[in-house]
Amino acid sequence: MIGPTVAEPDNDPFLWLEDVEGERALEWVAAQNARTLAAWGGAAYEADRDAVKAGLDRPDRLPNITRRGAWLYNFWQDAAHPAGIWRRTTLADFAAARDAWETLFDLDAHIHAEGGDWAWQGAATLPGTHDRALLFLSRGGSDAATIREYDIAARAFVPGGFHTPEAKGHAEWIDRDTLLLSSTLGDLATHAGLARGVRLWRRGAAAEAAPIIFETDHAHMMAWGSVDRDAPGRITFHERTRFFDTRHHFGDSTGAHTRLDLPDDAEASWDADWLAVRPRTPWLGHAADTLLGIRLADALAGGRDFAVLARPAPRRALRGFFWCRGQLIVSELDALSPRYSIVTPGSWQATTLPGLPAYGVAGIAPLDREPDETDGTLLLSTEDPLTPPSLSLTSTAAATPALLRASTPMFRADGLVVTRHEAISADGTRIPYVQTGPAGAPTGDAPVHLYGYGGFRISVMPNYRGSIGKLWLERGGTTVTAHLRGGGEFGTGWHQGAIRENKRLSHDDFAAVAADLVARGVTRPARIAAEGGSNGGLLIANMLTRYPERFGALFCTIPLIDMRRFHKLLIGASWIAEYGNPEDPADWQFMQDFSAYHRAEAGRAYPPILIATTRRDDRVHPAHARKMVAKLQAQGHSAWLHEPPAGGHGYGKDNAEVAGFVALGAGFLRRAIGWE
Repeated sequence: MIGPTVAEPDNDPFLWLEDVEGERALEWVAAQNARTLAAWGGAAYEADRDAVKAGLDRPDRLPNITRRGAWLYNFWQDAAHPAGIWRRTTLADFAAARDAWETLFDLDAHIHAEGGDWAWQGAATLPGTHDRALLFLSRGGSDAATIREYDIAARAFVPGGFHTPEAKGHAEWIDRDTLLLSSTLGDLATHAGLARGVRLWRRGAAAEAAPIIFETDHAHMMAWGSVDRDAPGRITFHERTRFFDTRHHFGDSTGAHTRLDLPDDAEASWDADWLAVRPRTPWLGHAADTLLGIRLADALAGGRDFAVLARPAPRRALRGFFWCRGQLIVSELDALSPRYSIVTPGSWQATTLPGLPAYGVAGIAPLDREPDETDGTLLLSTEDPLTPPSLSLTSTAAATPALLRASTPMFRADGLVVTRHEAISADGTRIPYVQTGPAGAPTGDAPVHLYGYGGFRISVMPNYRGSIGKLWLERGGTTVTAHLRGGGEFGTGWHQGAIRENKRLSHDDFAAVAADLVARGVTRPARIAAEGGSNGGLLIANMLTRYPERFGALFCTIPLIDMRRFHKLLIGASWIAEYGNPEDPADWQFMQDFSAYHRAEAGRAYPPILIATTRRDDRVHPAHARKMVAKLQAQGHSAWLHEPPAGGHGYGKDNAEVAGFVALGAGFLRRAIGWE
């Protein structure tokens, strides 16, 4: 029997594939990539790839924007700028769709001049003047990035300016000559490989030599610091003890600080004077997920006179909350419909924001990057499976949103409809899902693309997926998005109902949706193609080993699969709160049930599976994908690997890479289910 197995979990003959850049491993990967492209590439794949790239490059798609000072900033990639340009314009020009962008930094030109496989990770301008910026660049799209100071007026890096080697972490401006640096530099990493300390970095000093002003325990997940623009001179320090547990400390640049006395599992947001808190477990007589408010000074002094701002309810979830110009913005999902409220502190009166769609996806954020510069303008984004994204402006005065700009579509949606349904999971729980496809009576033979995630309290909403629309819906197929337990669609209980010993329930939920599509006469199992990435890759791998009879083909991307060793690979130890600790025999007893790497068996009928990762993924180790493919092939199963050299924890660092990744997966699924 080919290991590892449940009986012999540590008998792993494929450990050598964990050496990301090892010569033997790379030779094996190169052969696997060639094998996959020989089987699933060709003219049809190239046509799909080019069509998706053209859609991603189209000039009239919606740019993502953030305002800093008088300018709107955007990072843009297209055919002429594959690596991308950082640019800015005015609100008036953006609203009028005038092509008046001013290029600030050309990443393609930088790569041409200095070399390197650089990818954009963001920029932070100097508050107030916005004439300097910290640019975050990574190799191949990895999480680890280098930080370099950039002179916006001169369009050049600052000679002798702030500059770090590649590392995981972040930096914020305190003032023109001082940064708050949260980084793994200088052996300052936790057991999870994330930043353990916060440094006060002054101009002219080496980053590794900057004094540490805050530090968390090595056994914790990570630490970081934030400059509080609402209260000059105040710095907040944060230590994430576990993935869902965080402690907050209020202090200053000397490192002196006072801990905010809240439960570790509580989410908190504050401005200069007020604090809002949402505990994930019952606290002070309040149910879990109750939103509470209090004056910040009172909370720091130990006060407990919290006002109740929102209470949990069945099928209603508090998604998030933040402050903008002294008002609290509250985001909820009510029966999966977005709802936003503007709450005035003190009186705690709430006004519901008008003009929201009853269906689809909506997100809201301050238009201004810096809290002390905001005028209360809020940026509202909306979309649904058939409607491309649009941006509207509203405000803390709860104004009706006014359309600012909308994207053009990426695919034809004529004759398509969106409907909601519910499946019944193995334990009787109702699992909602959204179906998009041709109008009319079901054929019983529809080619279905089924997507899910089911983890880390992340709500997977029915958004506009242009690439899948182009490669699936436009060709007459049907797409489905499943709202699995483990996500955040219905609050903390929905998430915690599918973690650790109950993680398998999110997998049961996904399988139940597949079965319901058949029961409703939409399709048959051999025509269901399922896709999921990261934690969703674990989901797809478990469909292979637990429910193979319900699917025709599987696309498993940037996946987590080996649950025996996940905590030893990259930042895997940070996910123990979600999955369990495999070194604890009691935890391994239930974890082995969803470790697909150990459950895969020879002689069983598995659907064909394409497992794709990227070599530059420094979040979920590419060995998960490599080892699973190696074991499945050794057992005689139809398993394929795709591992491009760049992309990070995603499908690519530019539009060409993303298009190739998506087109290969979609083409594999279509052919494997017999649609082509």
